[in-house]
Amino acid sequence: MEEGSHFKFEDLKVYHKALDFVDLVYITTQSFPKNELYNLTSQFKRAAVSIALNIAEGQRDSNAQFNRFLQIAMDSVNECVVCSTIAKRQNFITDEQNENNRKKLAELSKMINGLQKYLKK
Repeated sequence: MEEGSHFKFEDLKVYHKALDFVDLVYITTQSFPKNELYNLTSQFKRAAVSIALNIAEGQRDSNAQFNRFLQIAMDSVNECVVCSTIAKRQNFITDEQNENNRKKLAELSKMINGLQKYLKK
């Protein structure tokens, strides 16, 4: 990486975990029915991307502002839980895929909560 092309938020482990989850969602939704492209597929992708975007966007602000963006990221985590549950209920994904999604989202949730607690010190 060139000098000056590194951004501070890229040092955050939670940011990288969020990107990993985005990758998983993009792979997972490839098998969704084509008629879901503008419905659940799109919503699941947008919610997953929103987690990483809000971590990146908020990091440069004050701790209070960053905390607000982290709360939005948490809201997106919850949205992804619902998307995964709906996908399972509609038989777009297996029980195992749903459980894997939920484990990764629980990990993200813990990491975001930990960062929020740190910022409140």
